[in-house]
Amino acid sequence: MKYKYNRTTNRVYKKLTKLTLILVALVPLALVVAVIIYILDLQPVSDSQRTYRVTIQTGSSVKQIAAELKQDKLIRSDLIFQIYSHLNNESSKVEAGIYALSPSQTVPEIFHILTTGRVATKLVTILPGKTIAQISASFVKDGFSTTSVNQALTPSLYSNLPVLAFKPANVNTLEGLLWPDSFQKTSNTDPSVIIRESLNEMASHLTSAVQQAFSHEGLSTYQGLILTSIIQQEVSQPSAQAQVAQVFLSRLKDNMRLGSDVTAYYGSVIANQPPSLTYNSPYNTLINKGLPPTPIATISSSALYAATHPANTNWLYFVTGDNGVTYFSTTLAQHQQQTAEYCHKLCSQ
Repeated sequence: MKYKYNRTTNRVYKKLTKLTLILVALVPLALVVAVIIYILDLQPVSDSQRTYRVTIQTGSSVKQIAAELKQDKLIRSDLIFQIYSHLNNESSKVEAGIYALSPSQTVPEIFHILTTGRVATKLVTILPGKTIAQISASFVKDGFSTTSVNQALTPSLYSNLPVLAFKPANVNTLEGLLWPDSFQKTSNTDPSVIIRESLNEMASHLTSAVQQAFSHEGLSTYQGLILTSIIQQEVSQPSAQAQVAQVFLSRLKDNMRLGSDVTAYYGSVIANQPPSLTYNSPYNTLINKGLPPTPIATISSSALYAATHPANTNWLYFVTGDNGVTYFSTTLAQHQQQTAEYCHKLCSQ
């Protein structure tokens, strides 16, 4: 029995050894095949010299870019495109814009174009929740001169545009009147062209229905934009914005102070003061009743919808907790309890 056991064991051992040797031999072969596939998939899709315009949006991930290029048949493999990006640490270098790309280009050539800003048309983006000062800084960063940007943000240049009709005559700022979007920029584009497009987009969103909704709440269209900008800055979740709109509208109707921290911060910052809740400016709704004199930032579609479709509730207070959830209440005591329970870090800033 002992002899038979050893013979069986030896046969199993020999088979395992043979299998191990085969696997060891296959690993380098598999690596060679993988490298060959990788190199081949970096090559052009075809020898066609035709160019295609590809738009890379601000914030697009390498995965999203790869999928779009694969769909447009400009690369062989979206996976290999992503692998090349990570191996060469290129993912964070891609610039937004409209690019002219060809299926005759290799993946390295395409990446060189995307990461060196060789755009056919660059995209300039105005984001929601941004002040005029922040927009001005971003325009300069996008390649416009400071002088041209300052000139482009002068309201009198656009006095013939419909949206400027909503602005009171004594207001000399475009704060809150620019619609957030991405706009095309070439080397010859003046920033006023983009500002004009943004203002016209805002006009297209201020429909008669929007104007009527503001009027129903006793607000002019410009006052409605002021309210919308405060909603935008107070809460980013669309699910909470309609309730916040109701809170502010209720407080206005009850002749209560809005009590909005973001208005106080805005007023202190534009006065070249540190962000403060106690700085007494016309924008500080913790001190002054009514709305601030102007909007405090660009708005979004969701905030505009909330301002024109406020929730049907009776809340008078709200606080956004450290967990990002907004809590509503009807009494000051409830509000103070929620603040103490949910807002430690944010409310101590």
